[in-house]
Parts: sequence; C-alpha cells; structure tokens
Amino acid sequence: MSRSEGPIRLLIADDHPVVRDGLSSLFARDPDFEVVGEAGDGAEAVRLAGDLRPDVILMDLRMPGMDGVTAIAELARQGTAARVLVLTTYDTDSHVLPAIEAGATGYLLKDAPRAELLRAVRAAAHGEAVLSPSVASRLMNRVRTPGSGPLSRREIEVLELVAAGSTNRQAAARLFITEATVKTHLLNIYAKLGVGDRAAAVAEAYNRGLLLPGPPERPGNA
Repeated sequence: MSRSEGPIRLLIADDHPVVRDGLSSLFARDPDFEVVGEAGDGAEAVRLAGDLRPDVILMDLRMPGMDGVTAIAELARQGTAARVLVLTTYDTDSHVLPAIEAGATGYLLKDAPRAELLRAVRAAAHGEAVLSPSVASRLMNRVRTPGSGPLSRREIEVLELVAAGSTNRQAAARLFITEATVKTHLLNIYAKLGVGDRAAAVAEAYNRGLLLPGPPERPGNA
C-alpha cells in the first residue's frame, strides 16, 4: 500500500493522559504522521476508529472498561481497516498471544526508541507484522518447544479453515486477521502438534480428535 496519498493517520489509545500527550508530541514532530484522535479506553478507541478511520491504532492493553485485547477483537469483528499496533509495558505470553490472536498487526514495548516506534508504525500501516525483539524471541521459543500446550480456540479456527482448503490469505479474511497472524498461528500449531507442515497438522488434529470429520466448509462459503 502506497503512502503517497498523505501522512499516516494515527489513533492513540492509552488510559494515561501523560502517555497520550507524549506520543502525540513525538509523532507531531514528523510530517509523515498525523494524530487524528486519542482514546482513554478500548470502547472509545473502537468508536473513534469508526468515526476517524485512522490507518494505524496504537493500542495499550491494560485500560479500564474495555481492555486492549477486547478492543482489538471488536475492531476485527467490525472489519475495521486500521492496523492495530500494541504498545504496552507487558511482554508475557498471557499478554502477547491473546493480542496477536485477536488480530493485532504488531506488538511493541513502551521502552522502544523513538526511531523504532516510527519505523514500526510505518510498517504496520503497510500491513507488515512488527514485533519487539523480546516478543519475537518469546514467540520463537514457543514455536521451538513441541507440545507447549493445547491448541487455543483461534488456532483451532485456523486449522479448521486449513482443513477445508483455505489459503493463508483466505483464512485471514475469514477471521479478520492478517496473513502474518495466520502464519504465526500455524507455526504455533506445528510446534504443539509436533509436525512440520499443513497436511501433517490436519492429519494429526484428526488423529487427536481436535477436528471432527464432516462435510468441509469451502473457503468461499458464509
């Protein structure tokens, strides 16, 4: 996606006014960005995303009322075109994985240098997956550890679509997430099932009773 049409439109969602002010000032110094709105919680972020149609939403996770993960899932459910880049202080599995499953394009920590943050928002605006080094390392460690736990609900959904013949692109469209997120889910599935490819994952899932035989749901069906 070309950015020749103008600056990247940015919505900042964080419950701390000082953080919002700091981020707004940071992006205001670069003509490639325009902060079009600020939200103090997830519900406000969802509402403003519909009204303002930003290109990227910087989303904190821990906020009063509707939290960041719930907001990301709601934005995906509504088919919001904006990319969501999580910006938080937490990098544990219990925070990272639900955010990515919900549909976040990237995950960055608040101690990221200014240049890294600007690059991440530019990348997110183009639909590229962006992960802070610690988050990327955590995900890779999970992928390299077979049998690291049961498949999540979203991983089962991805696997069901793969079993029905969906490509990564089709699965992403059906689940309102990015292709990069689908690939991450598949890597996690392979690791948990101890397999190396899509066909083996589907076969192993049937063997374990994770998928039930039945008429396949074709990728184009509602």
